[in-house]
Amino acid sequence: MKRIVVMLLSVLMLGLSMITTAAAETKGKVYYLVPTLLDEFQTGSVNALEMFLKQVGYEMQTLNADNKTDVQQSQMNDVIALKPAAIILAAVDFNALKPSIEAARAAGIPVVEFDRQITATPSDFTSVAGTVEIGHIAANQAEAMLKSRKGDVKGKILQVLGDPGDPYTLDIQKGFEEKMKAFPGVTIISVPAMQWEASNAGTIVSDQILANPDIDLIFLHAAHLSVAAVASLEAAGKKPGDIMMMSSNGAPVGLDLIRKGWLNAEVEQPLYAQAAAVTMFMDKIVAKQEIKPGEYDVLGLKGVVTNEAWGPNIKIPGSAITKENVDNPAFWGNLKPPTGTVQSVK
Repeated sequence: MKRIVVMLLSVLMLGLSMITTAAAETKGKVYYLVPTLLDEFQTGSVNALEMFLKQVGYEMQTLNADNKTDVQQSQMNDVIALKPAAIILAAVDFNALKPSIEAARAAGIPVVEFDRQITATPSDFTSVAGTVEIGHIAANQAEAMLKSRKGDVKGKILQVLGDPGDPYTLDIQKGFEEKMKAFPGVTIISVPAMQWEASNAGTIVSDQILANPDIDLIFLHAAHLSVAAVASLEAAGKKPGDIMMMSSNGAPVGLDLIRKGWLNAEVEQPLYAQAAAVTMFMDKIVAKQEIKPGEYDVLGLKGVVTNEAWGPNIKIPGSAITKENVDNPAFWGNLKPPTGTVQSVK
């Protein structure tokens, strides 16, 4: 009996030791304030950040603002009081969260901007897609599509933006239009879908194909907008391929529309790489160490860190997805997270 008691005590002490060791190895808790969980990009970002941060020793907790600015402001106040290792913020409203960012940093808590760049005040790190570059890639695709169908780069393009207050869509527009300036035979009609609302995009497409029945190509700035656009085209009696289409961000619905023949191309926003970049630099962010400018390999993509007025900023390029490569598991829209391990930058 004594031997059994000793063995049980040994097992208990071993278990306590393992728990203590695991706790000691945890570098701290990071809070991710996500704007909404209503689309796959946002849910994918939660899963990717949690998976990658765990690999380098951080625990992550997510707070969802349901696209409400006042809720996210309140969440920021609550999290500041908890004094976490860091806060990752994807802001509902870029300007409204400025005081909260400043309050967190004043309390000694590093703030990381994820996906939604805030330039009005400094942060400790920003990880975004190369949105101007996404526009460039989209322009290359448009050039190839128009030339293939019409024998020359000419025709009419309907560009459906997201919300005009979002730098993401404005940068894509900038990149797309600056590249398309080389082709004077191309006319671009640009209309914003307010608040990124899909129904607004559907209405825009319905109205424009009536007003401009000679539209050759529709470029939508997000895949979920393309779903509504397809519904409008179907209602107008159009079939896949009647009007060329492409969109950006690489969501699963966009990849499905490529497979169904509605979309000719989707320009991916590199979700996994954006999350991996945050993870790679988290140790330096928490320790308030210098993040050196330069090129960094991020899951095989070339991320470029620059020092901006708002702090260190990494931009990561996207890729063009077509029917030839749509099933590549590297694209986040196929919902197959990378199997490799992210390493902290030393």
